[in-house]
Amino acid sequence: MKGVVRFGKKGKLNARYVGPYKILKRIGKVTYELELPAELVAVHPVFHISLLKKCVGDPASVEPLKSVAVKDSLSYEDVPIENLDHQVRRLRNKEVASIKVLWRSQFVEGAILEVEATMKSKYPHLFPSDSTPA
Repeated sequence: MKGVVRFGKKGKLNARYVGPYKILKRIGKVTYELELPAELVAVHPVFHISLLKKCVGDPASVEPLKSVAVKDSLSYEDVPIENLDHQVRRLRNKEVASIKVLWRSQFVEGAILEVEATMKSKYPHLFPSDSTPA
C-alpha cells in the first residue's frame, strides 16, 4: 500500500505491529484509544480494533520503536550495517551474485538476501575495495 510506513524487515516479512501500548479507554464498539509514547505524538491515538493485536508476550514479535528511528514525517530510513554472507545463484543462462545483509532495524536471524550489484550502487561503503596496492 502506498504511503503506509512499515517497521522492521522489508517485503512481505515486515513486522506489522509496533508496541505494546496500553489501552486507555474504549471509544465505540470497535475503536480504542491507546497510550502512545512521546515519539508518536503526531499519530492519532484512536485505532480500529482490526489494527490492534493482543500482546501475547513474545518479545520476538515486538519491534522496539527506538531501533526504527522514526522521523517527524513518520517515515524511517533503513540502513545496512554489514554483509554477512555471499553466494552466487546459477540461473538458466546467467549467474546472480547475492549477499546476506544485516539491516539496522533487524537482528542477525532476520538478515535477508539482496542483489549484490544493487547494494554496491546504493551502499558502496559496505564493500571494501578489491584492488590492493602493489
